[in-house]
Amino acid sequence: MRAVTWHAARDVRVTDVPDPRILEPTDAIVRVTATAICGSDLHLIDVFGPFMHRGDVLGHEAMGIVEEVGAAVTRVRVGDRVVVPFVIACGRCRMCELGLTTQCETTQNTEHGTGASLYGYTELYGQVPGGQAEAIRVLLADANLRVVGADLPDERYLFLSDILPTAWQAVKYAGVEPGGTIGILGLGPVGQLSARAARLLGLRVLAVDPVVERRLMAERHGAEVHGLDDAAEALEWFRRGTEGRGPDAVVDAVGLEAHGNPVTALMQNVTGSMAGGVAKSAMKHLGVDRMAALDLATEAVRRGGTVSVAGVYAGAVDPVNLMRIFDKQLTMRFGQCNVQRWLDDLIGLAERPDDPLGLEDLVTHPAPLEQAAEMYELFKQKSSGCIKVVLKP
Repeated sequence: MRAVTWHAARDVRVTDVPDPRILEPTDAIVRVTATAICGSDLHLIDVFGPFMHRGDVLGHEAMGIVEEVGAAVTRVRVGDRVVVPFVIACGRCRMCELGLTTQCETTQNTEHGTGASLYGYTELYGQVPGGQAEAIRVLLADANLRVVGADLPDERYLFLSDILPTAWQAVKYAGVEPGGTIGILGLGPVGQLSARAARLLGLRVLAVDPVVERRLMAERHGAEVHGLDDAAEALEWFRRGTEGRGPDAVVDAVGLEAHGNPVTALMQNVTGSMAGGVAKSAMKHLGVDRMAALDLATEAVRRGGTVSVAGVYAGAVDPVNLMRIFDKQLTMRFGQCNVQRWLDDLIGLAERPDDPLGLEDLVTHPAPLEQAAEMYELFKQKSSGCIKVVLKP
């Protein structure tokens, strides 16, 4: 079959790989009908190179049709239309019972000291082949696959695999009561959906991003927007709009590759291009993120507020301003999205006739799977108004 594969830093190709097959009785094989490029995928081609292997199949946002099931699979059947959550969880362990599926004790990667396995996301998270392919092997199918309706377009369901639950969790973790104000840093796909979720939950949204097309899209869905060419100006804008206090909470939807911090950016790219044990050790013990977004979040949020971090961070020695966080009495919420925890709430919203989250107004660049390398570059450069890419095998 054809699949999007990693070959080296900044080298993504569509190649032939073996068809997936049932290896465990709890497996299922899903023919992929739609798959997306996530902002987190960009980290794999720039930062996480030491933990990638040539030929790894990328992608962790996918949906499709079940084509085969293992002998122990009882909840899903051949022919079902399904969403594939990017988190692989058992649904039975103590962490899953707590709703913390990203910490699943069955699929935790104890060798690396990391959480649950994820599709298409480095040896740190299981090196499980991803969904940017014509088909995907789904592990623990009964606990993870979510059956969806047959009538609505893929775009209504695909984002349930990752970015919609991620955005929803970010807003829920922010803990702002209806009528309050939330700030959003970054209006990529997760930032867009965070802003829409917040509006749906009765919040005022103040959002910043340097890209005009992203601001215009967010404005269409009720956010108040501002540029982010200058952090000090953006900080002042947040304060002017909130009687000098700052928003009740701020969502950091940017993460480790924020604009700014050019020296750190160079270090990330150099380390990401290295191979072998030295590079792995450097990332695990000396890794530093670009902190511009998190720094702005902690400055912009009001005293006693919450910073909810949806963007990926991976640094071991990040220079966090703990004095400022302590002085402002902030609450900080971090973590991969516990996708399965939120799906029951979100499927109903995805299927509402009025499309309250605007799921059909997010994809800017639909493309065939064969154009994946071109689409990765377009998305990375934020050119041609690219906000969300969906690939069709």
